[in-house]
Amino acid sequence: MVARGGMARFWSLESLQMVAADGGTESSALVDDNGSEEDYSYEELCQATPRYLQPGGEQLAINELISDGSIVYAEALWDHVTMDDQELGFKAGDVIRVLEASNKDWWWGRNEDKEAWFPASFVRLRVNQEEVPENCSSIQDEEQDADSSKLRQKIAENKDQMRTNVIQEIMNTERVYIKHLKDICEGYIRQCRKHTGMFTTAQLSTIFGNIEDIYKFQRKFLKDLEKQYNKEEPHLSEIGSCFLQHQEGFAIYSEYCNNHPGACIELSKLMKQGKYRHFFEACRLLQQMIDIAIDGFLLTPVQKICKYPLQLAELLKYTTQEHSDYNNIKAAYEAMKNVACLINERKRRLESIDKIACWQVSIVDWEGPDVLARSSELIHSGELTKISKQGKSQQRTFFLFDHQLVFCKKDLLRRDILYYKDRIDMDEMEIVDTEDGRDKDFNINVKNAFKIINRATEEIHLLCAKKQEDKKRWMEACESERRRVQEDKEMGMEISENQKKQAMQNARKSRHGKIKGVSYNGCPVPPPHQSLHPIHQRHITVPTSIPQQQVFALAEPKRKPSLFWHTFNKLTPFKK
Repeated sequence: MVARGGMARFWSLESLQMVAADGGTESSALVDDNGSEEDYSYEELCQATPRYLQPGGEQLAINELISDGSIVYAEALWDHVTMDDQELGFKAGDVIRVLEASNKDWWWGRNEDKEAWFPASFVRLRVNQEEVPENCSSIQDEEQDADSSKLRQKIAENKDQMRTNVIQEIMNTERVYIKHLKDICEGYIRQCRKHTGMFTTAQLSTIFGNIEDIYKFQRKFLKDLEKQYNKEEPHLSEIGSCFLQHQEGFAIYSEYCNNHPGACIELSKLMKQGKYRHFFEACRLLQQMIDIAIDGFLLTPVQKICKYPLQLAELLKYTTQEHSDYNNIKAAYEAMKNVACLINERKRRLESIDKIACWQVSIVDWEGPDVLARSSELIHSGELTKISKQGKSQQRTFFLFDHQLVFCKKDLLRRDILYYKDRIDMDEMEIVDTEDGRDKDFNINVKNAFKIINRATEEIHLLCAKKQEDKKRWMEACESERRRVQEDKEMGMEISENQKKQAMQNARKSRHGKIKGVSYNGCPVPPPHQSLHPIHQRHITVPTSIPQQQVFALAEPKRKPSLFWHTFNKLTPFKK
């Protein structure tokens, strides 16, 4: 472990690297100078790879460090959206302090002022773990007798070491990733193609997508990285140009991530049959692959593309502006951040459409096209009073999606039952604030009101909220809806018709009780954790659910439904 002291105290995950017999550390590449692959086994790779990159090594490393009193930080790979007070919500890129990692699936951590459980698969450990004193001036006062030039030299050396740590993590993880891709292509795909009686070409295309193209691309990318890697002085390596050179090539990940939910569904169908479970396990053993199920291997490209911006952000932090690679690293970070942002948003939308589909099938007397025909996200919901031209007031429950506003009526006796009434096309509408008092269009007194006006037909919808704060939230939500529609257009955010159709089919089958909670291996899915012990009892109980990286959208862990969607459940008919 790096010595603590000076302006910044830090330890590095690279300090846990396994030491070779001669006292030095080894570094293995899977690509030689000519770009051909070395035939390394996974065991040989592990001997030259930091311990935290091996299965179970990350959790072991964290527990050792926490028990030693070290501060451990992790960065979020994806958004974790939750309204549960006992779970930690965060956005991609947020920094979380890990306080406990005794459970491999759920860790306990702190984000800002909150402590709670969070899924371990959603984060990446920081390579450099820093402790920066709050009062740097006091340290300068204590060391006022020290030679300032030596102090600056020490700080520079620390920064060089931290840059070395990040560079080495990028190189090591890239080599391990290539090994995983090779295992998928040679261990699974090659064997599947030999068994034409078990797999059709269409099935293999659905399950594996374009992962072979990704493998070819990543081999070339790693070859260029190795050329730019300075083995003698890693902190002098200039790898930013490699990311910029291959910037357009990373676009192939978009296709893979779009295909991944369909791959999980197809795989879940096959895994219900014992012969397929046995076949995939035999493939893994024959290839001498690590003990990870096939769905875990298929998840690695999704995880990898989300790690790049985090790695580059950390590398940029320890790259001085005078460094020859600074501008390229900065540009590479922005480029990879945009790629990961689109993938992260698509992942969130795919989760959203399943919930929207389940909500729609619960509405009584639904008319017209499905919500998913035009929308993929619920932006806001709540009760408003709709006033007709005749001055009649109608209490309605409104649901604002992208492109449309749906409103329903509650049953008079069963308030948890909703009846479909109508919808408003938001693409043709303009939101207008209305002052309290007598409205000239409707000739009635209104309070906390706003109008939705059709620009083409001049049709006016007058809506009133109970409170001024509610009105403000609705106005902001309508503005947000227009911004999101524009952003989706600029980002090329689209959900395929097949994915929408599949979501509606699943929702309708589930509604009729034809689908039970089943995981891809045919075993019941653990129920969401319904009641956790109070936060102060966190060392006693973890969430009862185990993150399932198997059949659901981009393989998110199972978690308790948020209170936001719980509102839908309360308003659904035929509640058991």
